[in-house]
Amino acid sequence: MEIIADLQIHSKYARATSKDLSFENLEKYARMKGINLLGVGDFQHPEHREEITKKLKEDDKGILWTKTGFAFLWQTEISLMYSENGKRRAVHLLVFAPNGKIADKIILYLGSKGRLDYDGRPIFGITCRDAVKDLKEIDDRIEIIPAHCMTPWFGLFGSKSGFDSLKECFGEQLDKIHAIESGMSADPSMLWRFEEVANGKVRVVSFSDAHSFWPWRIGREATIFDIEELSYDNIIKAIRTGQGLKGTIETPPEYGRYHWDGHRNCNFSCGPEETKKLNRICPKCGGKLIIGVEYRVEELAKKNKGFTPKNSVQFHKLLPLHELLVLHTGSGIASKGNWEMYNSLIEKFGNEFNILLRVNKEDLISKEVKLKLIDLIIRNREGKIKIKPGYDGEYGVAMLEEQKKLF
Repeated sequence: MEIIADLQIHSKYARATSKDLSFENLEKYARMKGINLLGVGDFQHPEHREEITKKLKEDDKGILWTKTGFAFLWQTEISLMYSENGKRRAVHLLVFAPNGKIADKIILYLGSKGRLDYDGRPIFGITCRDAVKDLKEIDDRIEIIPAHCMTPWFGLFGSKSGFDSLKECFGEQLDKIHAIESGMSADPSMLWRFEEVANGKVRVVSFSDAHSFWPWRIGREATIFDIEELSYDNIIKAIRTGQGLKGTIETPPEYGRYHWDGHRNCNFSCGPEETKKLNRICPKCGGKLIIGVEYRVEELAKKNKGFTPKNSVQFHKLLPLHELLVLHTGSGIASKGNWEMYNSLIEKFGNEFNILLRVNKEDLISKEVKLKLIDLIIRNREGKIKIKPGYDGEYGVAMLEEQKKLF
């Protein structure tokens, strides 16, 4: 059974999220995307916890189902911010629970550490070591994964996180960390160069960190599982052992919001070599540049570029279909014309991942897809679309050949 899962979702109770986020909308657009399994998101928030109970029914395998047969997993994200040895420490962690009873025990634990009702992604002053220790004492089946591990402010390996390694972050609890989440600004080939990933002790998974239900948000990053039966235990076993972990779907790292170094307010960005020449100083304002993922990888990598560990799995670098429609039509991502074209493609080919990954050129032609769009779909599949890299919170921008001169 192939399962394409996006297990980093937020609810409408988290900051900077769509107020129309609902299980109905998530299911609708996940099916259009080609996703089989979503995280419930923010399960510790009291109002969202009530909605989970009302809208979803849990089976005996730890999977929650809508009335129309779509699957969810118990999942939340917490923000840990604290000072240690005079240094700022800040990391976002994904937390997964095997069932509702254990989720409620996690809620009681988190509630003892701070408020849960002000944000879907609450902040705690717990160390990463203590959080892992305490959660695993509740139940060893609980899984903890560092989220968007390379982004500057809250990614474990990010330039502002305060950590340079998993060991430094988790200490004696490191053996309880089985995976890291790549985030949009990095891909597995970058993370394979890190010691703990290179030696096979930690795997790479990918999820979207979706703040809305639109198909250019959910599933833009996802993990592909190949398991006998959909259950919490089988999903976690695949993450912990690699058995059943088939691959990941990634956006090209340049598309992410922190790939290059720069200053958003100064409208300035550059790659690592230029950053070194500038001594990390912005040439426009004289302040320190926000160091992005590409630079940070080179700082921390123990293996040469191109290194592939023995336990690596396939990954696909894909722009969302709506981004291809933007290139095709020149219209805004949510324009009426782009939606009409998107819906027509889904009607013809089933779902977005089918279009991006599987449908061959001949079938696209036979269904009267325009040749320019077919070319974009194939080039996207082959990683041949140029992207102006994102930086300091700005998304990267896909562009056609004639636009390359812009940077």
